[in-house]
Amino acid sequence: MKKKLISVLLICAAAIVAFSFSACSGLKSLDVVGKESITSFSALLDAVGDKVTPDDTNGGWSLSAPDDTARFIWSKDYGKSPLHDVMLELDAQPFIGAGLDTSKLPDNIVFYEGDTMGGMGSKMLMVGTKLGNDELKYSGNPTPLASYEQIVSKYRDVISYHAALDHYGVNLGDGNLFEWAKDMSKNDKDIVFVLNPQAFIDAGVNVNAVEGWAFAKVPVDVDGKPAEVDKLLKPFDLK
Repeated sequence: MKKKLISVLLICAAAIVAFSFSACSGLKSLDVVGKESITSFSALLDAVGDKVTPDDTNGGWSLSAPDDTARFIWSKDYGKSPLHDVMLELDAQPFIGAGLDTSKLPDNIVFYEGDTMGGMGSKMLMVGTKLGNDELKYSGNPTPLASYEQIVSKYRDVISYHAALDHYGVNLGDGNLFEWAKDMSKNDKDIVFVLNPQAFIDAGVNVNAVEGWAFAKVPVDVDGKPAEVDKLLKPFDLK
């Protein structure tokens, strides 16, 4: 009787483990946002063509805006990223022209002078976040899409879907994002550089006077309820 009871308990335990594994696998397979974001990001990479390039300085890849005033950068190895793993690099001059005091910027926004976008002596802002310290492994050579897939695989919580604009996005921390259209054929905002304006307001910027950027209220869901939040936006239609 005792042996029979033990056998039944072992069978039940095995069933629970199998069910738990199956449930977890099922939940992972139901991650529609994660999977479809990869598909749409692949389409975006095809659409921008040579605007996607290796970025040796930041240890990853960069996707430049059509006017070369902003870039989205994502790392290919978090163990070697010099600063952030996902980030925006921006032309700082429009913000300086609108009153920016660079000494008042928070730690996650870095001001520097470089030669990346506007030539030697250009003034830049870097906005981003560190995801982890993973030494990423690839089945072949790293590619821009494969490095994006690593974000979805390892840090799924930073990937979002913005229903109001029909966009996927990468959360860069503190309300800053890079977004792209789920379907570019149905959207006139194919990519959008998104900033939380508060840090810039606190640093003296008149957010209504930043050349090339729009200050607007953006509809979002907060805890399942519709709301509006202030954002600085730099959208582009790639078609």
